[in-house]
Amino acid sequence: MDRTTDSIVSFILDLSEKKISSHTMHQTKMRLMDALACALGGLNSPPALIACRLAQQIQSKAPAQVWGSGQASSMEMAAFANAVMVRYLDYNDTYISKGSGHPSDMIAGLIAVAQAERCSGSALLVATVVAYEVFTALADVIGIRDLGWDQGFFVVLGATAGVSKLMNLNREQTADALAIAVSANLPTRQTRSGQLSMWKGVATAWSVRAAISACLLAKEGMSGPTAAFEGRHGVFDQITGPFELQLGAKADFGIDRTAIKFFPSEYHSQAPLAMALELRKEVPWSHIAEIQVQTYYTAYSEIGSELEKWHPTTRETADHSLPYLLSLALVDARIDQDSFTMEKMKDPVLVDLMSRIKISENKDFTAAYPHQLITQIDIVDKRGARFTKTAHYPKGHEKNPMTDEQIEWKFAMLADALMPTQQKAALLTEIKALDDRKSIDDLMRRMVFESR
Repeated sequence: MDRTTDSIVSFILDLSEKKISSHTMHQTKMRLMDALACALGGLNSPPALIACRLAQQIQSKAPAQVWGSGQASSMEMAAFANAVMVRYLDYNDTYISKGSGHPSDMIAGLIAVAQAERCSGSALLVATVVAYEVFTALADVIGIRDLGWDQGFFVVLGATAGVSKLMNLNREQTADALAIAVSANLPTRQTRSGQLSMWKGVATAWSVRAAISACLLAKEGMSGPTAAFEGRHGVFDQITGPFELQLGAKADFGIDRTAIKFFPSEYHSQAPLAMALELRKEVPWSHIAEIQVQTYYTAYSEIGSELEKWHPTTRETADHSLPYLLSLALVDARIDQDSFTMEKMKDPVLVDLMSRIKISENKDFTAAYPHQLITQIDIVDKRGARFTKTAHYPKGHEKNPMTDEQIEWKFAMLADALMPTQQKAALLTEIKALDDRKSIDDLMRRMVFESR
C-alpha cells in the first residue's frame, strides 16, 4: 500500500457520525434530495430505459431495486440504471475547484449498496460524506480535465470509498478496492468533446458500477495492484504527477462546498442563463443585433468554443451549448426539461439568434477562476444601444446558495409527473428523517411508482 492509498484508507476507516456536524448532515440530506429529484426527471429518458432493460435481466442474492419500477437487480446494475437517471438532465450538483465534476453521480451507487447490505440511514449519510470528501479532495489538487481524462476518475475513487464504508471492509480490503478501481477505470475526456452522445450522461454511472464491483472483489479476497498511485506506471507516473490529499483537513467537508443547479444545463451556463433572463426584460430578442459573451477559459472551452455548440443535434450537446441555452432564455424566457427537443434545436428563430452570439475568453476572468466564476454579457440592439450584465457566482454556488425551500420546489417540480402529492410528501419525509431510520426500506418503497 503506497502513502496515498494509506491516507485515503485511514480517512475512510476513521470517519464516524460523531465527527460530522449537524449542519453537514443536513446538507447531505439536501444533496440526496436533489439527486433523487434529478433521477425522477430522468427516469423515462432513452439511456435510462436502456440501462433498466439490462438491469431487469440480472438476479442477485443481495438485490437492490431499480427506481420507479421497483424491479430487483444486482446492486451494481441497479446502481448503474439509477445513476443514469440522476445524470440525464444534467441538473444534479457540481463541484468546482482545480478539477470539477458531479459528485452526486455517486449517490445512486451508495443507495443501492445501503439497501443490499441492510445499512441504516445514518450509515448511508456518513458514507455519502466519505464519498464526497474523497471526490472533492482529488478535485482540489488535480485538473484531470486539462490532462485529457474525465471526471469518472474522481467518481470511481469517491464511490469506492463510500461503498467500502457501507460494506465495512477492513484496511486491506479497502486498499485493494481502491487499487482495483483506479487501475482499471481511467476514462478519457472524449466523452465530453464535440457532438455529445448518450454516453455523456452515462459515463460516470459506469464508474459507479465499477466502484461497487471493485469493492465486491476486494471483499471476497481479490488483491489489487500494489502502489496503484505512486508505483512505476501508477497514477502519478502515467497521469497526474505527484499530489497530496487533504482529506477532512478543512473546517467543513467537501459536500458542504458543492453547488446545486438552478437550471437543467451544464454548470458554467448557470450564471449566463440567469443574466439572459434579466436582459430579456430590457431588450426583446427580435431587437438584438449581437450578443457578446466574455467568460473564463473553462466555460469557454467547455460550452462556447466548438463549432458543434452552434449546431446542436443531440440533447447532450444542447445542454452543453452556451449559444443554444442563451437563445432559449432570451426567446422562451425559461429553460426546463422540455427545452431540448429536436424541434427546438431546429427552430429557425433560435438558429438565427445563435448565429449572432460571439463567445470569448477573458484572461482576467480566467485568472479569478475557480474562486470566482465571472461572466459578462453585452447585448447590442439594432439601434446600437448596449445592455450589460456581469455575474460572479451562479445561484446554487456556496457563496450564492439555494435555500431548502428552493431545493424542495425543484424536487416537487420534477416529481410532479410521476407521483401524487401525498407520495411526494412521504418521500421528502423519509429523506429528512434518514438519520433516524434503521434501514432505508421505507425510502425505497417511496421510490416505486407508475408514470402518470
